[in-house]
Amino acid sequence: MTAILFPVATNAEQALSRPLGRAARESQARARAGAAVAFTSDPVGPAFPTREAALAAYGARLDAAGPEDRYCQLIEQVVAEAGRPSGPVEPVFEDGRRWPKPPPPPRTAWRLSVSYWRVGTAERPLEAPQAREARRGRQALDPEALRAIARTPLKPVKPQQPLDIGLFEIRLPEAPHIVMPDE
Repeated sequence: MTAILFPVATNAEQALSRPLGRAARESQARARAGAAVAFTSDPVGPAFPTREAALAAYGARLDAAGPEDRYCQLIEQVVAEAGRPSGPVEPVFEDGRRWPKPPPPPRTAWRLSVSYWRVGTAERPLEAPQAREARRGRQALDPEALRAIARTPLKPVKPQQPLDIGLFEIRLPEAPHIVMPDE
């Protein structure tokens, strides 16, 4: 099985046009870039109203020659519309119905998403703040910071405990080598 060779670049446009190189693993990408890298996927190019229109524009990129060239994909995104309610809907309790008629589904657009190794010295930072730390800070976050938080994977507060004991067993604090049933 052939690994996908992702481009090494500072942004998605450069990943499509003139990457610094291509790498399958982080260590290879770090060696090509000469700096820290992070794996990311970013939308690039214009938005298309239908999937067929996006396929017509990007068909050559999506029908790559080999399995190692499959670092692009089409994604569907919600288009922001003015006047749409953004919060929860209140129940109305009229005409024997509890909830109002649901609004029509939001308008969507199709874009090309490029997965690549982003060089750490690029325009945005490698690490976004964790969501729980951002909430505790009670500071207003700009939309780009919120998107970065949403794209980062969840990180545990502490390392996961090894699964060498059962669900109803505990270790004694005074003798951690002894496992006792918990009743």
